[in-house]
Amino acid sequence: MPSTPARRETENGRAQEASEDIGRKPLASSRTSYASGLSALTTDEPDADAFALAVAVEAAAIDAGFALLFFSQSLFDASVLSQGLKTHAPTLAYAACSTAGEITPQGLEEGHVLALLFPSASFSAVSTMVDNLSSSGMDRITDEVEALRRLLRGRTGSCHAKSTFALCFIDGLSFAEEAVTSAIHWGLDDIPLIGGSAGDDLKFETTRLISNGKVASDSAIIVLVATEIPFHVFKTDNFIPTDEKLVVTASDPDHRTVREFNATNAAEEYAASVGIVAQNLTPMSFASHPVVVKVGGEFYCRSIQKMHPDGSLSFFCAIDDGVVLSIAQPKDMVESTRAALRDVEERLGGIDMILGFDCVLRRLDARNRQVFRDISELYRVNNVIGFGTYGEQYRSMHLNQTFTGIAFGERQAAE
Repeated sequence: MPSTPARRETENGRAQEASEDIGRKPLASSRTSYASGLSALTTDEPDADAFALAVAVEAAAIDAGFALLFFSQSLFDASVLSQGLKTHAPTLAYAACSTAGEITPQGLEEGHVLALLFPSASFSAVSTMVDNLSSSGMDRITDEVEALRRLLRGRTGSCHAKSTFALCFIDGLSFAEEAVTSAIHWGLDDIPLIGGSAGDDLKFETTRLISNGKVASDSAIIVLVATEIPFHVFKTDNFIPTDEKLVVTASDPDHRTVREFNATNAAEEYAASVGIVAQNLTPMSFASHPVVVKVGGEFYCRSIQKMHPDGSLSFFCAIDDGVVLSIAQPKDMVESTRAALRDVEERLGGIDMILGFDCVLRRLDARNRQVFRDISELYRVNNVIGFGTYGEQYRSMHLNQTFTGIAFGERQAAE
């Protein structure tokens, strides 16, 4: 079991006090403080202005220099959240993105907003947004990363990999995650990178990102953070490759669509391989029967997003003719995740909290296998917060059906 951090939770705490000051109905929210000084706020109340006020109050209380926000578009619109923060926290630097589910201090949720505030005493963060990804050269992204490194070095006096990590948030419908992740990683040298692709509650229409008030799609946000708090970047998945192969024989790489596997209609061939009738394929089917590709001796998931009326399949990851995929056999999600978190705890000497990016297909698979509550509880007791993604970033790779995270330890454990 993880060590118990010095943290406290209140319902309707500072948010209520601030709301009463201006005569507004109290905001139903929770506040969680961690030993590292990080603070998390969350709510499912559809009042972006009130939540922005709560963020402003908490930021002032802990002297936060930066914040991350993850929000469901079913709760409120990105522009409304942006305007609320501009009104109540005009000097707070932040990055935000829309989700396909949230991980709050209470566990797995949907239809929520979550804010994680970084105190200036322990964290120094800089960020930038790269827009128009579909027409952006990757050299531009690498240049942006190098500029961020110089900016952070100017603020802290150093930018060493042991005390610095990078986060990225990318439009999950941009078809650009692989190239963007690779370009960011190239500019980071040894600084570890993790992140998540923005979602839109499985509607597959529009995702939103916000960087210091600017709202955009077809964009990415890069964040560099230096800290004295010990941390560890990790990933975990729950599948084992089988000998069942699917070779991509007809595809549209620009749109990540496969028309044929093994010279046969893609949906029919995939369905036959996993023992399902093609007409019955759903996102739940794809979550329960992932396909993987071998890269550099290691297997990575290439998850299917949806089936089209003509039997073609859209993917969450890059795909091309000639790619050989293996049908994967899922293993116990709860036990594999628990083992990964136990390993992280041993490495750090105790977990204070974890910022995690969890593929939405893991969430669907957990529901299908009736372990959703178990996974939710596992995240809760290990102090995991974050969001459900349309893809995960880990160092130089864009992944699917994976949990990527950064765990923070206790200050005294720092080497």
